Amino acid sequence: MEKSKHLGSSFDSFLESEGILEEVEAVAIKRVLAAEVSQYLDLNQVKKTVFARRINTSRSQLDRLLDSENPSVTLQTMVKAARGIGKKLELKLAS
Repeated sequence: MEKSKHLGSSFDSFLESEGILEEVEAVAIKRVLAAEVSQYLDLNQVKKTVFARRINTSRSQLDRLLDSENPSVTLQTMVKAARGIGKKLELKLAS
C-alpha cells in the first residue's frame, strides 16, 4: 500500500499544495457573511429590496452577496452588509 504524501499534514497545507488555499478561504469567509445576512433578514422579516436600499446598494449586489457560489462581490458591499446587520467586518493580515 502506498503511503499518502499528506498523512499527518494540516488541511491548510494540503489546500496550499493543491494551490487552492486562498480561494477556499475567501469562499468560506463570504459564506459566513452570506449566512449571517440571510439569517438576519429571515429573523427580522426584512425583504431583500428594503435591506438593499437601507445599505445603499442594489438588489442584484445583495443577491450576489447572498449567493454562496458567486465570488464576485466587492469589499465595499461586504462592509455595508455587515453594518446593515449591526456588525463590523474586520479584515486583518496575519502571518
